[in-house]
Amino acid sequence: MKYRVFEELPVWQASVELALRVFAFSEKADFRGLGDLKNQLERASLSISNNIAEGFERGTTTELIQFLYISRGSAGESRSMLRVCERSDRFTNFRSEISDLIGRSTNISKQLHGWLESLKNTDIKGVKFYTNKDRERRERDREFEEFDREMARYKAELEARLRAKD
Repeated sequence: MKYRVFEELPVWQASVELALRVFAFSEKADFRGLGDLKNQLERASLSISNNIAEGFERGTTTELIQFLYISRGSAGESRSMLRVCERSDRFTNFRSEISDLIGRSTNISKQLHGWLESLKNTDIKGVKFYTNKDRERRERDREFEEFDREMARYKAELEARLRAKD
């Protein structure tokens, strides 16, 4: 699936949801005297979606990769701080919520890793460098691939009919 805007990206949506849940957690959890931890956790969780958005909007695959790695780093940073909270006696009543946030952060890291691996193996430089000639070539290639898929389906159906007659 081709995404036209970053808001359509499932990983961006998941990272926004994580940030909102972190904000809710940091408001009700006992962060009294831990203002720096609260602030840094909120900033790191917000940084995940912001870097996905910035990389997506940059228009080059190289820059997108760079920002996705930053985003993945912010997910790791968020998870690290949540692990500190998880081990702290002051957050004993919030262990289930912390575990959920850690799971969400881990899932986002995995999604980003998969996306990064696919981007590192592409020949596409990014929309900034995408010409009409490139668009025409990709469309032609898609049409050929669709034709090949239709022929394979037709062949499979024909073979199935022949086997059924025997």
